[in-house]
Amino acid sequence: MLKTTPLNQTHRDQNAKMVDFGGWDMPLHYGSQLDEHHKVRSDAGMFDVSHMLAVDIKGDSARPFLRQLLANNVDKLTQSGKALYSCMLSPEGGVIDDLITYYLTESWFRIVVNAGTAEKDIAWIQARRDDLAPDLEITPRRDLAMIAVQGPNARAKVWQVIAGSQAATEDLKLFQAVTYGQYFIARTGYTGEDGFEILLPAADAPSFWNALCDAGVAPAGLGARDTLRLEAGMNLYGQDMDETTNPLESGLAWTVDLKSERDFIGKQTLLENPARQQLIGLLLLDRGVLRSHQKIVTQYDNKEGEITSGGFSPTLNLSIALARLPSEVSPGDEVQVVVRDKMLRAKVVKYPFVRNGKSLV
Repeated sequence: MLKTTPLNQTHRDQNAKMVDFGGWDMPLHYGSQLDEHHKVRSDAGMFDVSHMLAVDIKGDSARPFLRQLLANNVDKLTQSGKALYSCMLSPEGGVIDDLITYYLTESWFRIVVNAGTAEKDIAWIQARRDDLAPDLEITPRRDLAMIAVQGPNARAKVWQVIAGSQAATEDLKLFQAVTYGQYFIARTGYTGEDGFEILLPAADAPSFWNALCDAGVAPAGLGARDTLRLEAGMNLYGQDMDETTNPLESGLAWTVDLKSERDFIGKQTLLENPARQQLIGLLLLDRGVLRSHQKIVTQYDNKEGEITSGGFSPTLNLSIALARLPSEVSPGDEVQVVVRDKMLRAKVVKYPFVRNGKSLV
């Protein structure tokens, strides 16, 4: 049986097309994926992301534990509510998951992990806790729902719904969060637009969702979420990186702290294995659609690559992709992508492709 979020019946009442997403019954769209995509870019849309999991880590050794667990350095977190994006690595340097860590107090951190890896992540964290910091409390928070409200008007519409919240959140910088009443409001997202990701008690999620609808926030499903994140050049776990790839070859070197003396799981492997590949963007020059796993032929002898995420960009009105290619390939190069036994031309570019509604390529 598929797992359901606290908003499952709400989605069905709104005639969402529901699909199996990693064992969760989730909305793909509410009628038009394209309209939902454009609504987020131009106004405000919202996503049920309650299938993701918040995990509270509490105890005096929380910070030392996370110093070893994560590739990014939690010592950057000194202000309550500040967030940090990081990968959690295996000893072999593979990406177990990518996640966000929030610093609440010196003895309380909150991490948010991906839905498809949540059980694996919890088992890994608990095993490391038993080895390194047995005093820590690790608490999965399935009592909370999570709704992402994204778009240029997203924050203003949240302020309409959560009375008095503007004063508490107006000055939040990107990757900061605050607790306001029953809401944990973070200025984060997965679309390349401004907005909030909001944690709240699961029982209150349907009424909050409906209030956002009444304020003019459009429900949006997994389809629009994927095209938005691809345009924004944001990795998807299981496609752009996984346990067989390391973050240095997945466009995530900026999230790995190799400069400090701090040790962390996987560090030694990364130091001993310099990156030979890179994650980079593609724009399709010929007619067609780029998809994951399509082979890429470069101008360098015996140097090939593969698309990790690809699709049609509604904002740019052309096909784009993230691709893992040899380090020799540079922006401006032309490559060929094998699409249904045809060789289609594509241009190598830096991503993101779109941010804050504007083309960057």
